[in-house]
Amino acid sequence: MNLLKTLFLVGLLCSANQHLYAQETSEKLLKKHIYTLADDRMQGRGTGSKQLKEAASYIEKAFKKYGLQPKGTQGYRQSFTAKVTRVKVVDSLRQAENIIGYIDNNAAQTIVIGAHYDHLGLGYQGSSRDANPLGNIHNGADDNASGVAALLELARYYAGNKQRETYNFLFIAFAAEELGLLGSKYFCANPTIPIAQINCMLNMDMIGRYNPENGLAIIGYGTSSAWPQVFESLKAPIKFYTSKDGNGGSDQTSFYKKDIPVLFFHTGGHPDYHATGDDAEKIDYVALKAIINLEKDIIHNILKIQHKFDFQFTN
Repeated sequence: MNLLKTLFLVGLLCSANQHLYAQETSEKLLKKHIYTLADDRMQGRGTGSKQLKEAASYIEKAFKKYGLQPKGTQGYRQSFTAKVTRVKVVDSLRQAENIIGYIDNNAAQTIVIGAHYDHLGLGYQGSSRDANPLGNIHNGADDNASGVAALLELARYYAGNKQRETYNFLFIAFAAEELGLLGSKYFCANPTIPIAQINCMLNMDMIGRYNPENGLAIIGYGTSSAWPQVFESLKAPIKFYTSKDGNGGSDQTSFYKKDIPVLFFHTGGHPDYHATGDDAEKIDYVALKAIINLEKDIIHNILKIQHKFDFQFTN
């Protein structure tokens, strides 16, 4: 092999390594997860429904397949009682389960990555913005099958990259978020690893309807002085911007209230939010893949920082 050809091949290998993250995120799997979770057969994954239990089993099966360790109280599952308070219903108390998987890298600190997998069901538990919600399926493809698909892709990547990272990873699919962040509140009150070992929490909720005019919001930038270092020189094929506040209408808020630095990934509202038109075919899968790759780059930069992140209040 001549020298020129050798240098060319080395250059290709280096380029491949630089774009490793982009190559490993599977658009095919993202579609599979979202079309499964947001299918009409799942009837909107309402808290307490048999369909939400099916969604829990789907996530649990993926965690097992990827080799994550069970980190619930009963295998991968952490059960709790959720209460419907926004509307009057006969069955206001409903059983729900967080699904929790762990990658143990024998590190002192852990990164929590989360997304909620419940939605509004058939419109009887409240919060629907549809004109006639009762009895109609709210598929919740963006809210939040998109976040769960990203959660599963990140779990697949970090479980299979054959690297012993400098942090452990705890992947949590939260239940009953739509009833008031109940799953993440329960976990934070009853953590399955010591709270002091959690370095930061990254949450994904509604990341499937990217609007190039608005871009991706990454909320929580002000919750640690470490975030500017993490974000330094980050580039992506999508537009993104940061916001300081740690509070916000999703599960990272529960961790922020426990003095844990957070980031919340969100592509913003749209006319189908909490309505019956939030369907799988409306997801921008190319942009979703880019968002996941950006999050991998953010995690890559977190892994470079060897000290526990400080926490800052943002309001």
